[in-house]
Amino acid sequence: MKIKAIIVDDEKWGRVNLAALLRECCPEVNVIAEASSADEAIKLIHKSELDLLFLDIEIPKKTGFDILNEIKPINFEVIFCTAHNHYAIKAFKFNAVDYLLKPIDETELVKAVKRAEENIQRKKSAPSNLESLLQNLSSPEKKIDKIAVRLFEGFVFISIAQIIRCHSDGNYTTIYQVNNEKTVVAKSIKDYEDLLSEHGFYRIHNSDLINLAHIKSYQKEDGGYLTMSDEVKIEISRRRKDGFLELISKKFL
Repeated sequence: MKIKAIIVDDEKWGRVNLAALLRECCPEVNVIAEASSADEAIKLIHKSELDLLFLDIEIPKKTGFDILNEIKPINFEVIFCTAHNHYAIKAFKFNAVDYLLKPIDETELVKAVKRAEENIQRKKSAPSNLESLLQNLSSPEKKIDKIAVRLFEGFVFISIAQIIRCHSDGNYTTIYQVNNEKTVVAKSIKDYEDLLSEHGFYRIHNSDLINLAHIKSYQKEDGGYLTMSDEVKIEISRRRKDGFLELISKKFL
């Protein structure tokens, strides 16, 4: 597959060097644009259908983190490329694929792109699960009604019907339940997507898995968002919007 990428770096040599490395080592990456400032990057990202963003952190006026904070939802993969190693923890709070230090090592770059490609393929295959999900939702067969969640002190059993949504924060997932209860688990949201998709849950974008039974309303404005039964508003990923609307139409309308 071809990966559409944008490079953001205020230094020209940084953009030129990375583009050259990608051509040589990662031919699957197609650099569709480059940006030398934060404002230029934000405009490019908004108007582009990109899969992967190579992002410097220390950019004049705004940081790479500022750029990501202004892009909602972040429906692409991010690889940070920087000369500074003290931002690593903050970088991974943005679910970054990798954090590469300049000068960029070819081997590390190839590994990072490979991880990004796997994430991209997984996300693009999600809509193909729609038919299976519809069949599961309409199946009369009895399914399990609880999941076991491993905690430090042991296990807790959570009723599936009581789960409103699951929210990802890197390798941790917060399970939000009715009555304002929540449980933080050291597992990825992909694990819960695999576990709960046959029980009426749908991955609405990278960070959120929702229980269709707890949708309160859907609004078209601002790209589309849901209000859940706990009154939390969740944005719908552009890539998953059509699949979600098809699902809702077939199941409820």
